[in-house]
Amino acid sequence: MSSASWTRWFRRVTTGPEQPEHSSTNSQPEFTFTAVFLGLIIGCVICFTNLSLGLQSGWISMMSIQSALIGFLVSRMLPKPLTPQEIIVVQTTAVATGTMPLSAGFVGILPALRILDKDRDGSPPLDLTWLSMVGWSCAIAYFGVFLSPPIRKQVIIEEQLPFPSGTATAQLISVLHDLPPPDTSIRHRRGYRQLDEEDDLNTEPAAEAGPATASDEIEHDASERETVNKAGWHDLIWSFAVSGSFTLFAYFFPVVFAIPLFGVYLAKEWLWFFTPSLSYVGQGIIMGFPTALSMNLGALVGWAILSPLAKFSGWAPGPVGDMTNGARGWILWTSLGIMCADSIISLLPVVYEYALDFWRRSRNYTQLSTKEDHETETPDRLVPNSWVISGLLASIFLGTILVWVVFGKEHIKPWATVLGFILGGFLGIIGIRALGETDLNPVSGLGKVSQLFFAWIQPGNVVANIIAGGVAEAGASQAGDLMQDLKTGHLCHASPRAQFYGQMIGSSISILVTSTAYSLYTRAYPIPGPSFPAPTAYVWLSLARLLRDGQLPDQSALFMSIFALVFGLVSAVKTYASARQWKYAKWIPSGVAFAIGFLNTPSFSIARLIGGILEYVYRTRYKKDGNDIRLVVVASGFVLGEGVVSIVSLVLRILGVGVISCWGCGHGLCGGCPAAA
Repeated sequence: MSSASWTRWFRRVTTGPEQPEHSSTNSQPEFTFTAVFLGLIIGCVICFTNLSLGLQSGWISMMSIQSALIGFLVSRMLPKPLTPQEIIVVQTTAVATGTMPLSAGFVGILPALRILDKDRDGSPPLDLTWLSMVGWSCAIAYFGVFLSPPIRKQVIIEEQLPFPSGTATAQLISVLHDLPPPDTSIRHRRGYRQLDEEDDLNTEPAAEAGPATASDEIEHDASERETVNKAGWHDLIWSFAVSGSFTLFAYFFPVVFAIPLFGVYLAKEWLWFFTPSLSYVGQGIIMGFPTALSMNLGALVGWAILSPLAKFSGWAPGPVGDMTNGARGWILWTSLGIMCADSIISLLPVVYEYALDFWRRSRNYTQLSTKEDHETETPDRLVPNSWVISGLLASIFLGTILVWVVFGKEHIKPWATVLGFILGGFLGIIGIRALGETDLNPVSGLGKVSQLFFAWIQPGNVVANIIAGGVAEAGASQAGDLMQDLKTGHLCHASPRAQFYGQMIGSSISILVTSTAYSLYTRAYPIPGPSFPAPTAYVWLSLARLLRDGQLPDQSALFMSIFALVFGLVSAVKTYASARQWKYAKWIPSGVAFAIGFLNTPSFSIARLIGGILEYVYRTRYKKDGNDIRLVVVASGFVLGEGVVSIVSLVLRILGVGVISCWGCGHGLCGGCPAAA
């Protein structure tokens, strides 16, 4: 079938029969072969990037804005540039493809199963084959996709939660295509048709803002378009090339990524060295200065205060980097306490509001049944309820069978897997609401909640605790990420059904891509290991062990409790300040980011701080009008450049091509050098 035939078929199944020319329904293409193919290419690059970064630091990015930017830049080179709705399909497909390393647990759950101990955990290490990884991914790849459409109507249409990242992506797409700013109030659209009726909840007309304000906004949007159209490709190419070249150079000369900036003694004995990775700098730019600062405060407290304290007090007598009896394993527990406290406290207002809203609705069921439907799309553009119900049931049924086939009933009972899916649905609702209001999907905290639940219903089984918790976390994580895309589509008039198809295709392809990439990494590197420590794997395994035997390292319970209490209070203040839109709320430390500073060695955090500082200086000194698209393009090039070249490094390692020189690697921290193995 030709590309044109595919495009006509895609358009027919996503938007229904073609409308006559006089129809008021916009007939611009949406779900086209070009859009899907481009989204898959971008998504595969992001998938490799996220897998590499996730195994290194436990932190990955949706890259939704970056996907839209790259899709737009590439489309400018095509004979017929993509429409805004096609760009949304590109971005949606790319996000579904690129976030599978986290959703399917390749950066946490699977590495945790590789370091099981027969005597301590009751099970030998589980190293899945490629086919088993495909089966595991298939088991959990679709539940979140089918979970998203019914939740969309409640949180996006009825409640109109802001979903900041999704809204920002919609604003960017509107600017790039010279469209009016997206209306974030209740709209009266049916497909693309504007109805005459007006709602009392509509905001004041934009014209009342005054001629100067409107002129400034038009000028600002034109400046952003000019920035991307003229300098976008240039900035993306040079930042990609510099980052990729530097990464390849660091492969042959490993000391480049392990500079003993504070002296050889601190690097060798206390793991204080510097990794000048441009990818981490790009991540720091993307996450922003406040988050990068929180992460580095955590690194300072964890590695400069608590680590020496535990070592010299005899609480962690082993080597500092040892996860069993060293300071790194000791401060892990404090990090775990911070993450749990921060996630739970930040979720309490969401749970309370959800429960209160449910109670009010249940008491007014008659009024609810006659409530006006604010759905903005025609039925032919929505995902049918029959698909949703059938898909959810099929996902649970087939997923349970596949988990049983992969792991066997001796590791996890089928009924526990079913409960994992059900719990994942509830946690997904909570996580989506938190994401919609705060732009943070607290999957780390939700994962811990799921582990606590399964420790209660299936006590003493470490493997079942990890697997069932992973099933529950997968649905919550995936549904949350995809909901940001649905918010973008809603604001830019894209078909939810077209996005659904993109999510299904992206998730399907990513099963093979992620499984293959992870297999290659495990062949080339020890995981967890020096080059890819997989810090979140130890979080999963350590909590499962704690719930099994209740044993903690000496004095770690005291510090875990103190920091959990402190950051519970900090999270409460931050949540309160954010809800009231206080100016300085963003500067209150993020508990999750602070805890990530504990999990990773300082080398991962320092480079992100550099990126955060660059973002802050650029935004406050040079682009006070908020036009920071060019910086986002450069950051994207930094991240993707290292991600793509990491594939080259991986192939070189498998082929047996080693480093050129280990000069300067006397501290034993250089990946690829014998002393670091």
